[in-house]
Amino acid sequence: MEMVKVAIWGFGAMGSGMARVLLEKKGVEIVGVCDLHPERVNKSIFEVLGIERGERPDVIVKGDINEVLTEGCCDVCLTATDSFTKNAFPRLKLALEKKINVISTAEEMSYPQAQNPDLAKELDAIAKANGVTILGTGINPGMIMDLLVVCLTGCMTDVQHIEAKRVNSLSPFGPTVMEEQGVGFSVDKFNAKVADGSLAGHVGFAESIGMISDALGWKLDKFETQMSAIVTDVDRTSPYGFAKAGDVAGVNMTGQGFVAGEVKIDMIHPQQIEPEQVGVHTGDYITIKGTPEVNMSIKPEVQGGLGTIAMVINMIPHVINSAPGLKTMIDLPVPRAIMGDMRLMINR
Repeated sequence: MEMVKVAIWGFGAMGSGMARVLLEKKGVEIVGVCDLHPERVNKSIFEVLGIERGERPDVIVKGDINEVLTEGCCDVCLTATDSFTKNAFPRLKLALEKKINVISTAEEMSYPQAQNPDLAKELDAIAKANGVTILGTGINPGMIMDLLVVCLTGCMTDVQHIEAKRVNSLSPFGPTVMEEQGVGFSVDKFNAKVADGSLAGHVGFAESIGMISDALGWKLDKFETQMSAIVTDVDRTSPYGFAKAGDVAGVNMTGQGFVAGEVKIDMIHPQQIEPEQVGVHTGDYITIKGTPEVNMSIKPEVQGGLGTIAMVINMIPHVINSAPGLKTMIDLPVPRAIMGDMRLMINR
């Protein structure tokens, strides 16, 4: 039985993490990797990962994607290079036009029709023209604050209001995330960047709210989001971040989805380095008012990095099996851990 062939585009924390997990799975093989970092290019993925190659075929990291992706060379390409649909679009288009299924970790790609409807339509058309499927997914957006919410409403006859809250730690993340979240900034610098729109904060509220409202059949009137600093009163140090007392240790993101002029969906997402140091415990919480009322809590939080890696890998068979086009998490079968041979889940 032919192995499920996977290429990885982007071999940083996400891409290399996917590779580590894939190398432990049955029925799947990595056939190509592309990355631009000079410390990785032209090296074996096994050297980069620091693990034994064993009897497995070697895979050399290439700096040119055209040396990795040729028409139909693999079943799926996992892309971990961008957060925004507009930035990711050229790469996604390239892979789709080589008749390769794509799974993207770009947060906006979890529901691109929310903010980029024209690009979403174009990606759908390109995928269908080439007989392949494209999906954006991750832990958040992609699962915790959207798909899981939608699933929980399945046991309800009426939904009046939804609150999704994720309290998480930024400590495991690298320097780029520290900068995006304002960790270590003075309060004045943080507020200035919020005012001029240059602070990213959490990317995905528009996508999560769009997914939920469309899944439930609510016509969304308006979407709003807010960003405020989490100021620490003690020095905090994480592997890649530092915030001294009086400076910013993280960001509190909130968002609302309005239906018929009323807030129907509330998103609350405080994230900071070393939250336990000040008595804040992480967790994921969903409260749905209606009939019957649903209350869910997961403590501590589902780990973001590893959760995203798992979501991407566990959706591989569903993407390969899907009809061509742009898909979202509400279009495909529910994700589940793949503990057996991945080949047995593929409809060839």
